[in-house]
Amino acid sequence: ALMCILLGSCSVLKPSVPANQNSACSILDEHGSWKRHLKRSKRKWGIPVEVQMAVIWKESSFRSRVKPPRNKILWVIPGRRPTSAKGYAQAVDGTWDLYKRKTGKRFARRTSFKHSTDFIGWYLNEAHKKLNIRKSDAYNLYLAYHEGINGYARKKYKSKSGLLKSAKQVESKANTFKKQLKKC
Repeated sequence: ALMCILLGSCSVLKPSVPANQNSACSILDEHGSWKRHLKRSKRKWGIPVEVQMAVIWKESSFRSRVKPPRNKILWVIPGRRPTSAKGYAQAVDGTWDLYKRKTGKRFARRTSFKHSTDFIGWYLNEAHKKLNIRKSDAYNLYLAYHEGINGYARKKYKSKSGLLKSAKQVESKANTFKKQLKKC
């Protein structure tokens, strides 16, 4: 009995990564509460579920505690991380703090799927309002998410071929998820 309690508590502390990240239906079947959180964020901020899921897929591969890899000193010694990004949404400290202030969610955690979907909805809605990007435009919303609203406005993304490729991947994944969600 004690072993079951210990194993159960571990699964609460570190949620499992979806087994099949190519199927929206499989992801939401495996993690029942996620559908509720995604839909709540959609109602509140207007960002489609498939866009939110595609951003999470690209940013963290649905892993709650992921952080960017550390830079190496002399090729082996772990150094500093290149950014403060972490969690499902890979939100950086400053933007996460702004979100908490603006929404009144003082105790929001980046490792919480619920809080991460709300953050993504909030941020992409801000990009929609300030940059006039359609809420269903996964490609441009992802560019604004990655570069920041001001960076997108300055078109910093234009010279970043890797980022443009990532935005195409997010757009494609959002389209795939949209088709799949109609059949769940």
